[in-house]
Amino acid sequence: MALEDYLEPEVAVAAVVAAAVFSPRSRKLLRRGAVYGMAGALKVGDAVTAFTHGLRQGVQEAGTPPEAQPARQTKAAATATEAPAASTTSKKAARAAAESAGD
Repeated sequence: MALEDYLEPEVAVAAVVAAAVFSPRSRKLLRRGAVYGMAGALKVGDAVTAFTHGLRQGVQEAGTPPEAQPARQTKAAATATEAPAASTTSKKAARAAAESAGD
């Protein structure tokens, strides 16, 4: 083969592919790239699925009349309506007062 033959695109591609197939380092690099590529594709698929699920749920809620929607409390509103828990000191003081009143 002449030097001009090695400069043709078909021969150059064949040489690169042969080097990749027979080189352990390039095979390892190709495997790692395939694994990372597949992991990235799966993550993108999960993100798209979650986005479309949220979008579909939002559209369904927007199409439902307000009186048919279940009443939802926000976290702040729910905690504001609940009575705060008594501290340990207050419980002990209340128990002592109840025992002394019962005597």
